[in-house]
Amino acid sequence: MIETHELSKRYGDQLVVDNVSLQIPKGGFTAIIGPNGAGKSTLLSMISRLLPMSAGRVLIDQLDVVRTPGAELARKLSILRQHNQTSMRLSVRDLVAFGRFPHSGGRLTAIDQQQIDAAIDYLRLTPLQHQAIDELSGGQRQRAYVAMVMCQDTDYVLLDEPLNNIDMRHAVEMMQLLRSAADDKGKTVVVVLHDINFASCYADHIIAMQAGKLACQGSPDELIQDAVLRDLYQMDIRVHEIEGRRICTYYR
Repeated sequence: MIETHELSKRYGDQLVVDNVSLQIPKGGFTAIIGPNGAGKSTLLSMISRLLPMSAGRVLIDQLDVVRTPGAELARKLSILRQHNQTSMRLSVRDLVAFGRFPHSGGRLTAIDQQQIDAAIDYLRLTPLQHQAIDELSGGQRQRAYVAMVMCQDTDYVLLDEPLNNIDMRHAVEMMQLLRSAADDKGKTVVVVLHDINFASCYADHIIAMQAGKLACQGSPDELIQDAVLRDLYQMDIRVHEIEGRRICTYYR
């Protein structure tokens, strides 16, 4: 379980995340939603220790992320940032291999190579594994970074807007893969999403942020409601039941 206790982040006079206390259940798929500027990415970055917190605590399976040695935390939790770039000319396989560093220390074993093969295959990148990252399309490159995170083989997988630069078909495939990682591999998958329909259809648990605060959290049935979403996004959103799924429309 991930727990935050009175977690805050301040930049000068601006409070970006404001006193957020929540629990993310172990196992399954949790989506973090909310309008731009709600503090979603900042929250995820503090949970993973990419950003220092201004106040509060984060516990992962009772481990304090500030006090836990980096190598130990990296075997427990992996994260994909919103913007990923590398100045090195790497192949897909080289990039994915970075995910094994917490385990191998840079000296890859036969077991590491098996994990690399499995992650590349899982993200359907085998035909591209020897191709340079900078030669890939945006969607292919994003899948390669997700493969690197999956190759780290942690209990907790955090992804900040992993659907960036991916078209509709590949976005659906990505969500199916992440859902499978939770169901078949037993991972706890936590994803920042802008598309509330993906959150509705794939998540077990939804956290809604607004203006740096925790607005509400619960199951899709509890949160994907006209009134809840209208208050969260400050616009008219209609929820329709289609083949057992709650689908939102918000076009005028």
